[in-house]
Amino acid sequence: MKRDWRRALRNAVSRNDHRSVVAGAVAGLGGAIAIGVMELFSFAAHYPLAVIPFATSIVLVIGSPEVAPAQPRALIGGHLVSALVGLAVLKLTGPQAWAAAMAVGLSILAMYVTGTFHPPAGINPLLVVSGNLPWTFLLAPVLAGALLLTAFSYVWHRWVRRQSWPRRWL
Repeated sequence: MKRDWRRALRNAVSRNDHRSVVAGAVAGLGGAIAIGVMELFSFAAHYPLAVIPFATSIVLVIGSPEVAPAQPRALIGGHLVSALVGLAVLKLTGPQAWAAAMAVGLSILAMYVTGTFHPPAGINPLLVVSGNLPWTFLLAPVLAGALLLTAFSYVWHRWVRRQSWPRRWL
C-alpha cells in the first residue's frame, strides 16, 4: 500500500499533469524554494526582491518546462538581452516614463531577433529605466540570478521530477 502511494506521487510529478493537485503542489514547492533562495541572495546583494525579475520565470520554467521560453537559451539570454536594452535606453534617454515603455518594446524586438524570447524578462528594461539602475544590475542580480535559476531548474527537473530538462541548451 505504501509503495502504491509513492508510485502514484512519482508518476504525477514526472508527468507534470496540470490538473493534478499533487503535481501542482510539488511545482509550487519548487517555486517557493527558488524564491526563498533568491530572497536570501537579494538580502545579501542589497536589492529588494521586487527588483529581482525572476518570480515569473520560476513559474514558467517549473510549470511549463517543455515550452521554448522555458529553455536555458531563452531564460538566460532573454534576461540578459532585455536588461542590456534597458541599460542602453537609460543611458541614451535617462529615467523617463516614455523611455521605460520604449525599452520594453525594444527588448521584445531584441529577444525575438536573437531567439531568446522569454516573456518574464520583459520586466527587466522597465525596472532598469524606471529605477535608474546601474550597469552592475546586469551582473547581479540578472546574470547571477538567471544562471542560478537555470541550475535550480536543471536539478529540480532531473532529480525531483526525474525528467530530462532542458530540451536543448542553445
